[in-house]
Amino acid sequence: MAPKGKAKVEGSGEKRGRGRPRSEKRPVKEGGVGAKDGSKKKKRSKKNIETYKIYIYKVLKQVHPEFGISSKAMGIMNSFVNDIFEKLAGEAGKLARYSKKPTIASREIQSAVKLSLPGELAKHAVSEGTKAVTKFTSG
Repeated sequence: MAPKGKAKVEGSGEKRGRGRPRSEKRPVKEGGVGAKDGSKKKKRSKKNIETYKIYIYKVLKQVHPEFGISSKAMGIMNSFVNDIFEKLAGEAGKLARYSKKPTIASREIQSAVKLSLPGELAKHAVSEGTKAVTKFTSG
């Protein structure tokens, strides 16, 4: 149903609110896709945003292969990992500064984990970290 005051003209060739009839072709822009000189528009490259999403998903499948995760939950988990990383890196940096060392080594990370995480969680994290470092150095 057409709005009051505006009658639809049959065969006018206009799409809703577009202004140019279908029969008219778009003008060719210089350097555009339809240019005769063969030059093409530069495509914008996607910005590489680094996330932990693939790693979170891999761990989820190791623990519960039958479960999935929603995109909102994945975003929350990614934010959580980023927050924990920042806290641990900050604490490890402070420890390195206190001991006047320019490098954050595994010892500083381990101490930062013990200081930042509570009780049993810290113990499990330290054991998993030690296992990962041992596996990395041996292979």
